[in-house]
Formats: sequence, C-alpha cells, structure tokens
Amino acid sequence: MSLYRLIGGFVVRHWRAYAASGLMLLGIAVLIVWLPRQVGQMVDALLARQLHGAALLRELGLLLAAGVVIYGLRVGWRLKLYAAAYRMGVELRTRLYQRLSLQGPRFFQTRRTGDLMALATNDVDAVEMAAGEAMLAGFDGTLTLVLVVAMMTLGVDWRLALVVLLPFPLMALAFWWISRHVHEASRQALTAFGQLNDHVQESLSGVRTLRALGLEARSSRRFGELAKDAADASLDAQRWEAAYEPAVGFTLSAAVVLALGFGGWLVWRGEMTVGQLTSFGMYLGQLIWPMFAAGWVLALIERGRAAWARLEPVLAEPLSVDDHGTVAPVQPGAIAVQGLHFSYPGQAEPALQGVSLQLPAGQTLGLVGPTGAGKSTLLKLLLRQWTPQQGGIQWGPWPLADYTLAALRAGIAWVPQEAFLFSATVAENIALARPGASRAEIEAVARQAAVHDDIERLPQGYDTPVGERGVTLSGGQRQRVAIARALLADAPLLLLDDALSAVDTATEAQILAALRTQRQGRTVIIASHRLSTLLDADQIVVLRHGQATERGSHRELVAQGGWYATQWRVQQLEASLDAE
Repeated sequence: MSLYRLIGGFVVRHWRAYAASGLMLLGIAVLIVWLPRQVGQMVDALLARQLHGAALLRELGLLLAAGVVIYGLRVGWRLKLYAAAYRMGVELRTRLYQRLSLQGPRFFQTRRTGDLMALATNDVDAVEMAAGEAMLAGFDGTLTLVLVVAMMTLGVDWRLALVVLLPFPLMALAFWWISRHVHEASRQALTAFGQLNDHVQESLSGVRTLRALGLEARSSRRFGELAKDAADASLDAQRWEAAYEPAVGFTLSAAVVLALGFGGWLVWRGEMTVGQLTSFGMYLGQLIWPMFAAGWVLALIERGRAAWARLEPVLAEPLSVDDHGTVAPVQPGAIAVQGLHFSYPGQAEPALQGVSLQLPAGQTLGLVGPTGAGKSTLLKLLLRQWTPQQGGIQWGPWPLADYTLAALRAGIAWVPQEAFLFSATVAENIALARPGASRAEIEAVARQAAVHDDIERLPQGYDTPVGERGVTLSGGQRQRVAIARALLADAPLLLLDDALSAVDTATEAQILAALRTQRQGRTVIIASHRLSTLLDADQIVVLRHGQATERGSHRELVAQGGWYATQWRVQQLEASLDAE
C-alpha cells in the first residue's frame, strides 16, 4: 500500500473533519481574493475623490471584519485538522504495537528494538504530518492559487497575468529536483535516528555489563559517532528542504519585476488604472503562500513517504506463527508429541529430530540434557512461539494449532530461563496474570515460591518498585517472583525452563515441595540441568543432539547407566565436595 492510499483511506473514514476544514479554508480563500479587489476599488475611488467620510469608515470596517473572520476560520481549521491527524498517529501506533505483540521470536531476531521504537515515534510523526499538515496545506495552497490566478486573469488583466506567470514552470522544475533529494535525505535521517535509538536502548539495558567490563568510554564514543551521524543526516534533510525557499524567492522576484515593468507600461498607456495595478500587486503578494505551501507540502510528503517505506513492511510482515485456530478455551488432557522435527532459520543442524513422548494429564515431565540439546526449544514449540517443520503436538483432544493463540497461552504458565519483571511493584508483577488477585493470594504463592521472606525485607514490602527488568532484585529473587506469578495464574500446564538455576539447593527443595502439594492435577514440565530438581518427576526424557536418547523415572535412568546416570554421579560428587 502506498502512502497516498493510506492517507486516502484515512480521509474517507474521517471525511467530516476534513470536509469541515476544507470548507473553512474555502471561506478563507474567498475572503483573501476579495480583499485585493476591494482595496483596488477603494484606491481608485480615493483618487477620484469619490470615497470619504462615513463611506470610507464603512469600507475600512468591512476590511477589518474580513480580517477577524479569516483569523477565526484559521484557528477553526487547525483545531479540526490536528484532531484528525492525531487520530491517525494513534491508529498507526496501535496497529504497530498490536502487530509487534503478536510476532514471534523469528521476527525479533531480524529486528532491533531501538529501531522499532523509532518507528513508533519519528516515523509515525512523519506520516501523521503528511496526513494532516500536508493534506490541508496542499488543499489551501492549491485553492488559493487557483482563485488568485483566476482573479488576476479575469478580474484584472489577462495579459499581465500571463507575463507574470512565465517564471513559474522553472520553479516547478526546481521543486521536482529538490523533492527527490528530500526523500532520500529523509530516509537516511530516519535510519540514522533508528541506529542511535538502538545504541541507547542496548546501552541502558546492559549498563551493568558495560560498567563491569569498563566499556563506558567506548560506549560513549560510539554514541557520539551515532549522534553526529544522526545530526548530519537531519541537517542534510533540512538543507534540501531549505532549498525550496530560494526557488520561491527567485520566482517571486522575477514575477515582481515583470509585473512592475509590464504593468507600469499598461498604466502609462492608459490600459490599466493605478487601482487595478495595486490589486494585481496584492494578488501577486498572495501567491507567496501557495508557493511556500508547495515546497512545504512536498517536503512533508517526501518525509512521510520515506517513513512509510520503513513502517509498511513491519505492519505487513506476516505473523511468524499463524493464528488460525478456532478452539477456545483450552481443553486440558494428555500431551502427545509425535515425530517432532524442528530447525531454527539459518541453522544447518536441527534442534529437534524425531522427538516423541506421551505425558498423561496431571503428571510431571522432566527434560534434561547437555546445553543445546533442545530442551528450551521443545517448550517454545509447546507455547507455539515456533512452528515445527514435521510432526505435531496434541494437547487434550486437539492439536495445538487448533487452539487460538490467546486461549493456548492463557492455559500455560511459563517461567523462562531469564525471568522478566516489569517496572512495577513486586505485588503487581506477581499478579500480572490475575490483576484482581487479593493480597492474601499474592502472599500465598510468594510463600510457595520461597520468596515471601525476601519480599518482606524490601523497603516497602510487596509495594516496593522493582525497577526496569527487576533491576533492584537479585537473579534468584527474580526467578522466584516469576515462579510465584506462574503459580498465581493457576493454568492447567506449568512450564519451568531451568527456572531454579539461580537458587540454592535448600530453596529449591522448598519450592519443589510446595509444587508437589499444590499441583492439584496440574501438568508440569520442568527443563533443568540440575538433576536433583527432577527426583519426583513421573518421567524424565534425556535429549541429546535434538533426539530423545533415554526416558524413564529417576531410578530407572540411574539403573540404565547411560548419560543420565553419569551426570547424576558427577552432580552428587560436586554436592558432597561443596558440603565439605
């Protein structure tokens, strides 16, 4: 979709606001072209000594009244216009946010967060200006130009009008040449701002790492370079936009010279009165706005086109995971994984190869294996963050793809490896899935997650803000708050992706004991490197190189003497050495 189709569709939906603005601009244009004619007639009447006294005051009063009406109409059309244009900005930002919130990991692997934030700010602003200021300025300028030229041609003298308009084709050619450079310069300026935004976002998110590695100076230098690039790109765009003014000035100067020369000659020959030449001069002065409006509109349109060229691909990007399911809510039951094959984009080696397993409802499944074996990948496929190339997963009576994404994810409580907390209080982070939960319910799940005592020691207890990404809490505290959040959601399926890696063994045992007593038929899948976490699992599957190589209970796997048994002995030895 082009920018013009986008704006056209918006104008059709909000035609009342644009029509009202257009009518007010029409009234302004009519009054503006009436004024010079009226002034010209007054000049001729004054020279002929036919206008004086009360009649003169009445004519001056009419001019003053016209000025007041023009002022009121200008205020009115701006209020109408800006209200409509701001609605377009809201619509675009809402569309962009909704699209981003539905995209999966594949999309974000190829996009940078800072650049996406820039799209929602600078780029949307540019499109908004094209739909608002550019549309109405273009209409106003065109209408004024037509009416003024008509009055110059039909109301004053057509010969003088033709002579004065001779330089205007040259101005149109200059505008066309300048607008091409404005488009490219605006695109580069928006891209440079996105890169600057990327650096700021990454630096602030990783400020602890930068300080730990002593990279503050290097990061500052890089910021300075990007800021200079962004400033230079913006300056270049402004420089090209400023080129419109000299083109207008040259054209207007040439037109004034032609008007005075040829118009004076017509007055000398008696073919034009002084009042008519005065009116013509005022009309010529009124052409300043249409000429400046043309340059301004072209600059706004080219800036908007450059912004839309960056925005439109993101809005049109297909969802990385299709949401064509119709079943809602989830109907919990056994989980069946059959012949699952999956490879990440650009990866030669498959992450999962022919994985099959059966997990009855209400049981606990443990997933173990070396790093990169496919444990987290299997959980992500259960969440439908990715779609397998072969095989499938069924939950209850339906394949996962038959559920709507909203219903599926509402039926799953997930605690990832890196727990994410929002810039809110501890209580608000725990109650994220159930905002209406009582304080007693929040404290109950916090106790089950073994984090209640830690929260009580915070300055404001459960009302303590955790900062961006939970920066005020330790890694173990963040993990336990995330576990409490998952427990409060009370979803039929609980996924723990190495969610106890940052807690000590005593705290781990406390959390696992709470999970056993509070499970109440809930199906649990735990991916972990620490095998002690899975002692009470109903079944354990060992993944190696994306394949299920061993399966059984803890005792059965130890008895088999395979990879699991070896890892169990190593971890037990490490635990005994730590105890000493």
